[in-house]
Parts: sequence; C-alpha cells; structure tokens
Amino acid sequence: MGRILHKNVDQPDEVRPYHGGRTEIFEMDDFVIGRMIMEPGWTWQHDVKPIAGTNRCMYHHLGFVISGVLRVRLADGSEADLGPDEVYEIPPDHDAWVVGDVAWVSVDFRGSRSYARPVVASGDRVLATVLFTDIVDSTVMLQRLGDAAWRDLLAQHNEVVQFELDRFRGQEVKKTGDGSMALFDGPARAVECAASIARRVREIDIEIRCGLHTGEVEHVPGDVRGMAVHLAARIMGLAGPGEVLVSSLTYDLLAGSGLHFESRGRHALKGIDGEREVFALVS
Repeated sequence: MGRILHKNVDQPDEVRPYHGGRTEIFEMDDFVIGRMIMEPGWTWQHDVKPIAGTNRCMYHHLGFVISGVLRVRLADGSEADLGPDEVYEIPPDHDAWVVGDVAWVSVDFRGSRSYARPVVASGDRVLATVLFTDIVDSTVMLQRLGDAAWRDLLAQHNEVVQFELDRFRGQEVKKTGDGSMALFDGPARAVECAASIARRVREIDIEIRCGLHTGEVEHVPGDVRGMAVHLAARIMGLAGPGEVLVSSLTYDLLAGSGLHFESRGRHALKGIDGEREVFALVS
C-alpha cells in the first residue's frame, strides 16, 4: 500500500551549494524534488561546469519557476527565457545563466538528484558496476519508421533511460549510439535499473539488451575506461532481446539480493583472455 509523503521546504534532506547558488534536495522514496536557487550573475559555465566536468548541462529538467529569469541555450543555438509562473522542460545538453538582478528560483522534478554533485577526479579509480544498454535491431526500425519517427521514438527511449537511471541512482557516462553506458555504486540497483528500463521501453515497442560487470574503472574527462568497461560491453553483446546478462563476479556479489539468475554458459569474449561464465536475470 502506498503512503502520503510531505516535507517542509525549510528542511531539505540535502543542500548542495555551488558558487552563486544552491540546490535543495527533497527525497520522496524513489523520486527527488529539487529547489534550485541561482543568484544574479550565476552562469552554468562559471559556477557548475567545474563541478559537472562536462561542457554543458547534461540533465533533463522539468519544473516550475517561482521567481527570476533564466536564459537557456541549447547546443543548436536556440534559446529561451524562463520566468515566473512558467512551467518548463529543458532537454539535456544546454547552457544557462541568470538574467537581471533577481534570483532565479524554481522547483525541479526531474534533474536534481545528481545535479551539481561533484564528479570523481580524472585519473581516480573506483569500484563500480558498469551497465551497457543497446536497442535491438535499431537499423531495421529506422528503415521501417523513417528518420523523423525514429528520432521521436529514440527521444522517448532516452527519456525512459534517464528517468530510470535517476530513480536507481545511476550515473550516465555517455550515449553509445542507440544505447547508453552508466555506473552504479551497487550491483543490485544496477540490475534492477536494467530490468526496469527493459520493461518500460517495451511499452513503446522497443527491445533492448543489457550487460553488466563490476570492477574498477578509471575516470577520464567525459568518460571512464578499464577492463570492467570492456567486459560489460562484451557481455551486453551476448544478450538477446529483453535480456539482462551479468558477469560471474557481479552474480557472486548479488548473493542474498533476492534476484534470480540462470547460467548462460561460458563464452570467449573478444579481446579478453579465457572464457567467462555469464548469467541471465530471471523475471
């Protein structure tokens, strides 16, 4: 049975300060609501880019403006001013800055969970579960639908992926053509996220394959690298439509998680010595 959740806006669960502003985080079970406060003179390039480590903001924002004016510019050069009493949707890959002498205050329902959270420094190695996803038969779908309809469908797919990554606290590292690569600090959440994405995109007539492996990765600007990345990608390549495959190491780490798997046998993975056993999540 569900429950009613309510919180006082003067008591956020977390305050994430940055130069010229802050984001106040309110956790509502699987969802996060953020109150974003940017002071006059705030710019994403100066005040958040050093934290995010990307050239533009890569989060999808959906919310309501309380005060002030924020100018948003997309990668294609189009821009708009977001002012008081307006609802807004901002796609990923944008720049932004406050216009005028009034602080821009908004309530954001989509892009706050990881916004302005410091990234791991370049060169640092961390233990993570790597998730790769890929759309099955994307070229066939493109030929069948045509360019315009495919772009719309791909946008819906990307929206589902970003929503589920946010819900399960995954960090999208990059898009990989018709899929994505993401990191998680726990293997159970990573597997649950993969399964949820696979279920959700099936509702829009898309099938994906997923592969996961847990190991050390090294952060570099805008990317991660390491053997764990290659293993996860190779394991994804073995998956069939709708399948979530994990490495034997990730499988061992999931003991006691309540998730159930079946062995898919041992496989030689391109560019990797020896054979590796992989396991498929059983719905």
